[in-house]
Amino acid sequence: MQALADRLIHSLGHDPSTWAYTQLVYLVFMLIVGGALTTFAAVFSGVLSWYERRVAARMQSRIGPNRVGPGGFLVWVADALKLITKEDVIPAEGDPILFRMGPYFVVTGLVLTFVALPFGDRLIAADMNLGLFYVLSVTALVVVGIIISAWSSNSKWSLVGGIRSAAQVISYEIPAGLAVMVPVLLAGSLSTQGIIRAQGGPDSGSFWQIGGWPWNWFCFDDPMAFVSFFVFFTAALAEGNRTPFDLPEAESELVAGYNTEYSGMRFSYFFLTEWANVWVMSALATLLFLGGWQIPGVAPAAVDHSAGLVFASVLIFVVKTLLLVNVVVWLRWTLPRIRVDQMMILCWKYLVPIEMGAVLLTALWMWGFSYLPSAAVSAFHLLFFVVAGAVPLYFFVRQTAQNLRLTGDHVDLTNW
Repeated sequence: MQALADRLIHSLGHDPSTWAYTQLVYLVFMLIVGGALTTFAAVFSGVLSWYERRVAARMQSRIGPNRVGPGGFLVWVADALKLITKEDVIPAEGDPILFRMGPYFVVTGLVLTFVALPFGDRLIAADMNLGLFYVLSVTALVVVGIIISAWSSNSKWSLVGGIRSAAQVISYEIPAGLAVMVPVLLAGSLSTQGIIRAQGGPDSGSFWQIGGWPWNWFCFDDPMAFVSFFVFFTAALAEGNRTPFDLPEAESELVAGYNTEYSGMRFSYFFLTEWANVWVMSALATLLFLGGWQIPGVAPAAVDHSAGLVFASVLIFVVKTLLLVNVVVWLRWTLPRIRVDQMMILCWKYLVPIEMGAVLLTALWMWGFSYLPSAAVSAFHLLFFVVAGAVPLYFFVRQTAQNLRLTGDHVDLTNW
């Protein structure tokens, strides 16, 4: 975005390095970009709340929201207006200052992650050298906000939910961080854009060698990276308090957990963060393992010189991310909630040892493959994609189609 601001200053006939108002222009750009990213997070959260309720209704053979707007689409707008106008209640025995601050910590930790998350080639607020490290760092504010909210409520149920959240997020940050190390090793970079560009294949070659073909994705680079993708996705679900890991807000025993005492708009901030975090976890999985915005058959360097290719890169990244968002929604309405001890056992006894081994084996794998010719490496990537990606996808689609034929299931849009 700084390059865009510099281009604007040049168009006005000034040199950004000497013009007296350069910093003011930078500030205006920062405010515009920050407002746009915050608006995107809020709107996406609202739309996802509608979509998730529709998917839940579809899976449970009911209609779901269908009264406000076409297909009930505007129900999230009605919910936002209702929450804004509801009374803001603060517990008399709680800490009023920390109680008010808690939700803002949560929202701030979420919005700051969008600074280093790309939406396409050149479409990123700040392409930092340590962008991935920055994203993993600022997300810690979310759990800080949850703990502050739980403690300041002066409620036993809220406190238990906050303690669960602290134990859960801190624990699952370890396998998630180890899983992130695998694509970092493969790319040799902590820049989010650098990791994506490393999944573009060779700089030159045939149409089927360059660009974001699936066999160039880190997910199909080697068996350890393939396993790391699922470990990262599982850990991200746990860090985002998504089912089956929604223990901090388990309504059956905690009466909504850490946010029990909240009402009105402050109550909605927690769910705004949870739904927007679905985009964050899906976007991270996409850029780390699924090629990001890479266009199949197009070298990464060629994307910079065409506005049409830049738009295509944005479209590809958004589609990949939304597909993972859909998977997250499916999982919520498919899997039951697990127990706290099962959640901790999964993390410490399985995911952490698996990822420690994956990081070590990835380093050894890279060292061994460095002695092979590039043609042999490309052939292995293609073979591994067929075995681990194409074949399982074929059987999944075939089984799904067979289930639909046997049950006579169909989508009826007349009640929308």
